Amino acid sequence: MRVRAIVASLLFGSALGAGGWWLRQERVEELPVLQPELAPDIGARLFEQVQTLIATRYVDSIPADSLYRKAIAGLVDELNDPYSSFLPERRMQRLSEQMSGQYGGVGMQLDLRDGWLTVIEPVPGAPAERAGVQAGDRLVAIDGESTRGFTNEEAVRLLRGAPGSTVSFTLERFGADRFTVKVARESVARRAVPRVVMLRPDVGYVDVNLFGATTVEELRAAIDSLTRQGARGLLIDLRGNPGGLLEQGVAMAELFLDPSQRIVELRGRPGAEPEVLTDREPQPWPRLALAVLVDGNSASASEIVAGALQDHDRAIVVGRTSFGKGSAQSVFPMTTGGALRLTTARWYTPLGRSISPLVDTGPNAETEAVRSRVPADTIRPRFVTRMGRTVLGGGGIVPDVVAGDTAMPEPVQRFVRALGADAPRYRDAVASVALRVKQRGTFAEPLQPVTREMVNAVWDEIERRKIPVDRAVFDAAAPWIARALGYESARVAFGPEAEFMRRSQDDPTIARALRLLNGAASPREPFARAEDPGIVVPMREPTIME
Repeated sequence: MRVRAIVASLLFGSALGAGGWWLRQERVEELPVLQPELAPDIGARLFEQVQTLIATRYVDSIPADSLYRKAIAGLVDELNDPYSSFLPERRMQRLSEQMSGQYGGVGMQLDLRDGWLTVIEPVPGAPAERAGVQAGDRLVAIDGESTRGFTNEEAVRLLRGAPGSTVSFTLERFGADRFTVKVARESVARRAVPRVVMLRPDVGYVDVNLFGATTVEELRAAIDSLTRQGARGLLIDLRGNPGGLLEQGVAMAELFLDPSQRIVELRGRPGAEPEVLTDREPQPWPRLALAVLVDGNSASASEIVAGALQDHDRAIVVGRTSFGKGSAQSVFPMTTGGALRLTTARWYTPLGRSISPLVDTGPNAETEAVRSRVPADTIRPRFVTRMGRTVLGGGGIVPDVVAGDTAMPEPVQRFVRALGADAPRYRDAVASVALRVKQRGTFAEPLQPVTREMVNAVWDEIERRKIPVDRAVFDAAAPWIARALGYESARVAFGPEAEFMRRSQDDPTIARALRLLNGAASPREPFARAEDPGIVVPMREPTIME
């Protein structure tokens, strides 16, 4: 009996194996034999047959529209290019808003505080500001619907809409009753140059946060304003700028270069002629000394500007190595909706530098992680400018002057580790203390020192919220906590510009650039100062007023 069972099981196993082979063989015979390179007609037939089999024989039913979308997504994904993608209509709309800098809405910058959406800044001149909205106000309802637990994205969906349409929202202000306002949405412009300020009597500062349709227009007006105020040096802050429109990056570089100087070279498909973009007009401010600030989040058009001005010895680049996005994308609208964003060229600086990470062509080059490794400076390609300065290629724009330490002090690291997942609640505690300080009127001016009493109030909030942090760990990090409280208090009491002025006092990258530009008699002087080992910018340590 046992022998019979064993034989039966063996036969049954063989039948399953044969059946499985037969099923696979049946399907393979219907398809063309795969060759290293498929002729176009065979490739199209193969794709159609695979698609039909999946649509009719796959174990789970897949709607036809979903099948096509998956095929499109797979096709683009197989390019192994993180910058090429298919954009459905909603994503295409968001991209258009980002590039144009305009959207229909009320004009409020929001963030989560204590589980509620809180106004960080009303856009100047927008409907929200005209209705009396202030920084620190809680957004507790939109059109009567509570926003408790809302994300930023959910609120944006309800607040935005066609210009002329109306929306009502309810606000809660610290120490006051709730109130509701009703406004008509308008076309709100997101400023590409949100901050223009004189940091020293002869040094101006502009923050360029995107390359949209109006970036160069805004920048030209900003620099004209600063030069009228006496600026002989200019800090252009491209830190955190992800890029945007190529033509705006080129036009921005043109503001600081001379006719026929190269800005960028675009190299497309093999066999196609490269496109070299050059300056066409004289620069408006040839005597203005320049410093460009970059970091690891400066990408694309930001790197085109920084690379062009660095190669021509026109601006000294200060900060950390930039992101390293050395390709350009074109957007092709589809007749059925959406669009294809596709990499169509790689770009090179005037000296011929590629800022894309060096490609590893060895046996371990299969993964994107390996291909995107940033090489050590010792193996990067080296180029020489007309002034004899060495600049590096491969892996982002390497600054002329490194500044801005990315490592947190050890006491702050211990404090952050102790907070763990409670970090947002700690941030809420700081915001709560800043609001109370504003209400009491004890924060009289933006650069006022933070007192021990204010820091102790943060500890009281931490205890009240039952955030599990040891007092000794808190006390060790107290100077840095005081610094964060000072920023928040300045913003809540006096607005974002006051917060920036306070932050700029502690920003090592700005401090280093200011030392290079302050009193510079010519555009070349900052380069000579950068080579002077005697110029040291000490870090400003955070303090508490006892």
